[in-house]
Amino acid sequence: MTLGTRSLTALLASTATALVLAAPVAPAGARLAAAPSSPPETVALPDGFQPEGIAVQGRFGYFGSRADGDIYRADLSTGTGKRISQGPGTASVGLKVGPRDRLYVSGGDAGTVRIVSTRTGEILRSLKVNKGTSFVNDVILTERAAWFTDSATAQLYRVPIRRDGRLPRLRDVRTVALRGDWEQPAGFGANGITESPDGKALLVVNSEDGTLFRVERTGRRAGLAEQVRLGGASLTNGDGMLLEGRKLWVVRNQLNVVNVFLLDADGDRGRKTRAFTSSDFDVPTTIARWRGAFYLPNARFSTPPTPETTYDVVRVDQRPSS
Repeated sequence: MTLGTRSLTALLASTATALVLAAPVAPAGARLAAAPSSPPETVALPDGFQPEGIAVQGRFGYFGSRADGDIYRADLSTGTGKRISQGPGTASVGLKVGPRDRLYVSGGDAGTVRIVSTRTGEILRSLKVNKGTSFVNDVILTERAAWFTDSATAQLYRVPIRRDGRLPRLRDVRTVALRGDWEQPAGFGANGITESPDGKALLVVNSEDGTLFRVERTGRRAGLAEQVRLGGASLTNGDGMLLEGRKLWVVRNQLNVVNVFLLDADGDRGRKTRAFTSSDFDVPTTIARWRGAFYLPNARFSTPPTPETTYDVVRVDQRPSS
């Protein structure tokens, strides 16, 4: 059937009217749902908390207290949070979330490694990996292990992650001596740790002299350190690190700056591409990313800690390619 111009116009008008009438109408007095707001620029932590490490799982950030080892969980989308785990009275420093919702925690000068449930806050395992002078500082998770640095001695600790979920015992921990190009300084040595871009080795920063090392992690070469050539760039005060592909972000705590490097495929050389800072930085220590933004806890090392000292986490927006 062929419609005339007037008939077609009338048909379209009646159809549009019917669609409008069929659309759901909000009840009188009802409020339209507000559009989601942007995440807060800073996330407040409890007074006196003394944060250092950060781990992100979904929209939640986990933070450890240097004061007593408590674990605090914050919703990064709202800034709200709560303590989820009572500490042992010794520090919680570096943190990473692993399989089965387990948080791997560096125990600082207690010489311990702890595994904490993010579901219940229960300390599932506490391992005394060094009975002498130590500062178990940062941690990175590989497919089969958690690797921890010790800033006070030239060694790493390998804690296995079993596929069947069995928790490790002290006898399962492997102590790996750093050798090769590594020279242990009188001050703070090994600090931040991550994987190399090819996933075959580890990257470890020496905070004291500002050098970065590629460290073998398997076989007879385990612990063999080769200094990464960074074109003369220094990483003094180097702390937490984040690797994505071949891009490496290194937090330089006391300098309130983050340096960005582009590494080659195996991580034995790199070049500094840029650096960024924030007016909200107050000695940031570690770094994680959520929804395109970086999150860094302010440790405030230069501020004498009291029970009333305030602490927070800074959100820094960056371009997706940064």
